[in-house]
Amino acid sequence: MARNPFNANQIRNVSLHPDDVDVIVFWTRSPNKLMRYLPELDVIGHKYYFQYTITGYPRAIEAAVPKPHVAIKTFVALSEMIGSDKIVWRYDPVLLSNQVPINEHKRLFSKIASNLSGKTKRVVISFSDFYQKTERNLNNVEGLNYSDITQDHEKLLELSKHMAVVASKYGMEIKSCAENVDIDSVGIQQGKCIDETLIKDVFGLSLSEKKDKGQRDECGCIKSVDIGMYNTCLHECSYCYATFNKKSVINNMRKHDVNSPFLIGGVEGVDLELLMPNDAQGNLF
Repeated sequence: MARNPFNANQIRNVSLHPDDVDVIVFWTRSPNKLMRYLPELDVIGHKYYFQYTITGYPRAIEAAVPKPHVAIKTFVALSEMIGSDKIVWRYDPVLLSNQVPINEHKRLFSKIASNLSGKTKRVVISFSDFYQKTERNLNNVEGLNYSDITQDHEKLLELSKHMAVVASKYGMEIKSCAENVDIDSVGIQQGKCIDETLIKDVFGLSLSEKKDKGQRDECGCIKSVDIGMYNTCLHECSYCYATFNKKSVINNMRKHDVNSPFLIGGVEGVDLELLMPNDAQGNLF
């Protein structure tokens, strides 16, 4: 069961039966607690792939994410477990700041790419979006001065070209995610996180390439159902749009019930009989 993030009273019952699901796409920075259960998903018959973020920013910006060497070690282990075609490295968002200037981005990207060579076939990049809540959290980072790299065409192309060259060097296809900037000239085309071509290549499934109308204009993902929740991540990334503050995250975590069909909270006050038995409508998550 999943609540509308903007209206908690709107609830949909989403079938997770293997017959109703084409593919599960996991977004993560820390999959280690899930990895032990992947054999169970295999036995059930689920198909899945991972979008795995590693950036290596300083603690002032990413307070509680796994350290880069730990994240890389886990990435390698996951890749060897499920295959390099089922794990996508994400270097995003690209946040240009005095703590991570353009040359540091080049160093980080190159270092991580070299360690992931042969363990993934694709890397995805995107550039920071500055929503009001995002800027509020960034402004709370002492001594941080940041800027929107998409507004500096010279730096944008310089960094993008470097990433394209490095990705090619280490055998990775590079794509952008939900971007309204033209970096095709340096070899980076717009990509899709939920990508019908990747799904066909990896799983042999032919799905509609029709764009999901529920996503923003720049997003190319095909139709899916999102069963995630805001304010449930403890990584404390200052640029994150999905967490508003640490207090909300902690309060939500305290509501977690392993026996509940919701990610957070129980079914108290919910009339289960009013919910449809299956609201997957396309069966891709």
